[in-house]
Amino acid sequence: MKRPPRELLLEVGCEEIPAQMLDAARRQLEELLEEGLKAHGLQEGAPVRSFATPRRLIATCASVAAAEPDRVSEVVGPPRRVAYDAEGKPTRAAESFARKQGVRLNQLKVVETPKGEYLAAVSRRKGRPSRKVLAELLPQVISRISFPRTMVWTSPQGMRFIRPIRWLVALWEGEVIPFEIDGVRSGDTTWGHRILANKPIRVGSFAGYRQRLERAKVFIEPEQRRQKIEKQLTILLKGTRLRRRADDELLDTLVNLVEFPGVIRGDFDKEFLELPTEVLVTVMRHHQKYFSVENRQGRLAPHFLAVIDLDADRAGEIRRGHEAVLRARFRDAQFFWDADQRKRLEERLALLEQSTFVAELGSYRQKVERVVRLATSLGESLGSEGRRADIDSLRRAALLCKSDLSTELVGEFPELQGVVGGLYARAQGESETVAQAVCEHHRPSGAEDALPESLEGSLLSLADKLDTVAGCFSVGLIPSGSRDPYALRRAAGGVVRIVVDKELRLSIRRAVAEAVKILQQCRVAVEDPAALARSVENFLGDRARHLFREVRGFAYDEVNAVFGAGWDDLVDALARQQALRRIRPTPHFEPLAVAFKRIRNILEQAGDGEHRAARPVQTELLEPGAEQELHHRFQELRPRVRELREKHDYPAAFRLVASLRPHVDRYFDAVLVMTREEKVRENRLSLLAQLLLEFSTMADFSEIVVTSENKE
Repeated sequence: MKRPPRELLLEVGCEEIPAQMLDAARRQLEELLEEGLKAHGLQEGAPVRSFATPRRLIATCASVAAAEPDRVSEVVGPPRRVAYDAEGKPTRAAESFARKQGVRLNQLKVVETPKGEYLAAVSRRKGRPSRKVLAELLPQVISRISFPRTMVWTSPQGMRFIRPIRWLVALWEGEVIPFEIDGVRSGDTTWGHRILANKPIRVGSFAGYRQRLERAKVFIEPEQRRQKIEKQLTILLKGTRLRRRADDELLDTLVNLVEFPGVIRGDFDKEFLELPTEVLVTVMRHHQKYFSVENRQGRLAPHFLAVIDLDADRAGEIRRGHEAVLRARFRDAQFFWDADQRKRLEERLALLEQSTFVAELGSYRQKVERVVRLATSLGESLGSEGRRADIDSLRRAALLCKSDLSTELVGEFPELQGVVGGLYARAQGESETVAQAVCEHHRPSGAEDALPESLEGSLLSLADKLDTVAGCFSVGLIPSGSRDPYALRRAAGGVVRIVVDKELRLSIRRAVAEAVKILQQCRVAVEDPAALARSVENFLGDRARHLFREVRGFAYDEVNAVFGAGWDDLVDALARQQALRRIRPTPHFEPLAVAFKRIRNILEQAGDGEHRAARPVQTELLEPGAEQELHHRFQELRPRVRELREKHDYPAAFRLVASLRPHVDRYFDAVLVMTREEKVRENRLSLLAQLLLEFSTMADFSEIVVTSENKE
């Protein structure tokens, strides 16, 4: 077997890693190994690549140096006057320093430092061979992979990992790198598929490793498993006039559950189709990891598609087993549905007194009381902006939105919270507006989740999420680092997405203030309402910045510029953001941004800019030429820009502001702002302060980072 020169291969073989943790673990292995190789100077340009299956984490690097680079370092010791006596002979200080550094006295030298002449020793450390370095590095890398939860499988003092490690492959130049983790020694032997090829396989290179595992029914590349699943899904439905319901998230999960995927098709009794589609799909998706099947009209069909970690189900036993399990789950759902109908949603409100929302914030019944008030307030506030919600239906939906928490169906299938409430509301004769709002009020539950479709559902979701964030902040349950047990970042992100994407012209500041006021009215102790409101606003602002930068793709300095001018109305902020992006490439824009930055610096140094902006400019003190021209152009543009701003025609407004650039340039070329004559100086500062204040209401141009080309 040909040995690949300097190739590194690492495999951690273990019991099945949970699917939701696999991708993060793979990325960590790749990042930690690359970080370690770079720290030791061993990476020669080839990147570290990583792969994963449920039973193994894999990393490889095509070229790792033969040894660490030699390191030369200079250590400064005692001052020269201390190291040598009056006759120039070494003192005990010099001898001690030389001995400590492992050099002879004649190898010491005198160096000049800012503090004077000092003795120094040059240390040369030969780089260690890679084999020795890797034997230390690889177990450290493995031990540093973090998981949400871990376990030990040898002794309480053993290494913690997500699952017991069963084998280790560690090869460099085709030879084993020796190390041990809790009794498991590294070697050159991996294992095939647990069922289809459960036998040891010796390997010597990454290419051979991948080929031999594939023959042993293991696909190490997730994309290869994905393609095989998708191909078999298509084959099973070919010619049936049926299609699987698209579900990329489920597909991602299934890819991480299998090493050699196969797909089977199963059936269930048509009688179960009398249950709501949402219930059936949830049972199949969340509990069984099945794809649902629908006809061309989008109606659910009595079939499912299951991914198995086998190449085939030749006897049909696996299919029959899946069908039996699903039948039992559907019968449970049918029983819970029928049992729940004996009590109306409104009758269940009293049961919410027994269900705690957050200990310091009381029960879900108390939360409902707050949400009803806040949703009503938001609906009425939005009505003043021209969007009319059905306030009575909104209030009714808010009253019922948490009632399904006491149902048997939600108790068995928590993923259906909200959805069940909407289904029961519809079945119990509530209006379609109420039923839809209840059903939608949990949306979005994540960054990729769909938003509420109805206006009432959007407002109810906002009220629910704002109450959660403000309430948790009021009792000190604030996210820190990676800890966010009440998913407040997700809730705040949902608020921002709904307001922006549904174009709700709501004041974030007023909405937060109302949420805080309602907390107080509903007997929640709030020590400093103003401080609480600021904290919640800042938290929402951070999520809004994230949405604009990471999701909408705006440049960070453009986001800073727009938010610097205010973001209380996020729909308006988005319009300004889009206009700013359009105007930025034009010739006058970035030079004008430089001028605004200069104006801000001048005013900050002079101090009291707001006071100066309030003072009228004395036209008789303006110098003829550039100064009078700038003032005249400013007075001419101000009302026109304000009119465009009120119409939210920001592209046109930004173009007008950019047209000031030649006048501003001439002003700074011809006029000395900080002249010694106090009246003239103060008048000039007032002109600049008004200019900055007027046009910074759309964007703080001084936040724009200007490229070197435009600076010139």
